[in-house]
Amino acid sequence: MSKSIMLQGTASDVGKSVLVAGLCRILVQDGLACAPFKSQNMALNSGVTPDGKEMGRAQIFQAEAAGIAPDVRMNPILLKPTSDRKAQVVLMGKVAQDMDAVSYHDYKPRLRQQISDVWHSLAAEYDAIVLEGAGSPAEINLRDRDIVNMGMAEIARCPVVLVADIDRGGVFAAIYGTLALLQPEERARVKGVIINKFRGDVALLQPGLEQIEALTGVPVIGVMPWLDIDLEDEDGVVLERGKYQGYQDKALDIVVVHLPHISNFTDFNPLAFQPDVRVRYVRDPEDFGGPDLVILPGSKNTLGDLAWLHQSGMAKRVLAWHQAGGAIFGVCGGYQMLGNTIEDEVESGLGSQPGLGLLDITTLFAHDKVTVQASGRCLVALPGILAGCGDLPVSGYEIHMGASQRGSQAQPVFQLGAEHGLALDGAVSACGRVAGTYLHGVFDNAAFTRRLLDNLRQRKGLAPLPGETPDYVRHKQAQFDKLAAAMRQHIDIEKIYHIMNQHQEPAA
Repeated sequence: MSKSIMLQGTASDVGKSVLVAGLCRILVQDGLACAPFKSQNMALNSGVTPDGKEMGRAQIFQAEAAGIAPDVRMNPILLKPTSDRKAQVVLMGKVAQDMDAVSYHDYKPRLRQQISDVWHSLAAEYDAIVLEGAGSPAEINLRDRDIVNMGMAEIARCPVVLVADIDRGGVFAAIYGTLALLQPEERARVKGVIINKFRGDVALLQPGLEQIEALTGVPVIGVMPWLDIDLEDEDGVVLERGKYQGYQDKALDIVVVHLPHISNFTDFNPLAFQPDVRVRYVRDPEDFGGPDLVILPGSKNTLGDLAWLHQSGMAKRVLAWHQAGGAIFGVCGGYQMLGNTIEDEVESGLGSQPGLGLLDITTLFAHDKVTVQASGRCLVALPGILAGCGDLPVSGYEIHMGASQRGSQAQPVFQLGAEHGLALDGAVSACGRVAGTYLHGVFDNAAFTRRLLDNLRQRKGLAPLPGETPDYVRHKQAQFDKLAAAMRQHIDIEKIYHIMNQHQEPAA
């Protein structure tokens, strides 16, 4: 049976996901077969496993850090919000049903045994498991049916390290208050505290560290500095906080329309990684500016977000930009919005709605969700912003509940392989300035992305970017190593091993 440790937080977005990834990397570097685990994840950033199951992207990039393929057992429950009150429940990688918060809270006890079985199955195959909680274990209104924080720690019988974010302020109150609200048996599981996102001289923090240890009896085993590390974020909270504002001017300016139900915004991290690209997430039409490319991203509520485009004035701005000669690219739901018509009696129940009319495609929603990894090549003789992409390899994944048919004024972009029975994907307009695809992760493909960006450079009279093509996949691996090195420097990793070895309870 594997050793395990769980990182829980004093709140959401304290950095648990990144620290779990870093700890997975450290354990693998030290020769252990390691896997991540999060029983329940609420996020609109999801991905697809090799066997076609949907799971949270946080656990996918944690698996990448551990050097293993993602397995849906690492995230058996995924909640994808469709509105402020409802979410799509994805159970073991497949859609179960939509539920409101009250219904799901009542449903959770029925999931406990399944989570336990999945956990034990995964733990039997690895030397070590690093678990991640969600939100805070001190959400006492939810404690009686908890399956993701202390409730999960009870199932796994594992020790807990509490992560607190000092950057948001009130870190000592957050630590003390969280521990004070736990039940005695829960508090006994907490064997250490990590303070995250610290800016400044740690010597100034020392008196506080000594006092919080004296008050709680729980040692602070690390103070992680604020790190300039380029790794994926779990959900859209970081967009609201301006992490991806792209303040530095670059040769190319790319605007991603910040839809209310934006999903998989991690698709665009490879663009922001490019040395000549500034990526801006824009919600207000007044901030639109004069970009070199406008991207309509994925959405968990396609017709709802299409309505928002019109109500906010963003649709008018995008259409005017196209009329002025601007270039536009759509991914998944954004691709659907660019078309002529969307027929939806499934996701939103709004029926038939006109799209923006910039691509000659028609989309019909179906009850069955497509979840598949895909690979193939660009078709030859593509026009406009995709010129010169012919025969370049591409790979990614699809997550959608609609199928789109091209009309006579649109040609396909990709020939995908055996996963689709040699299907054609995407569309590009006759003018070559509007294109779209169902393929999430398309910009992870270095040669394709660089060709597109160099075409945008050419449109404004610039030469192609000189030098070697930047490779985002290699860049991510380097970031995992950088994170692991920083954690070794600022966290007592020997103490982590001691906690895992000495405070692991026998399996139930």
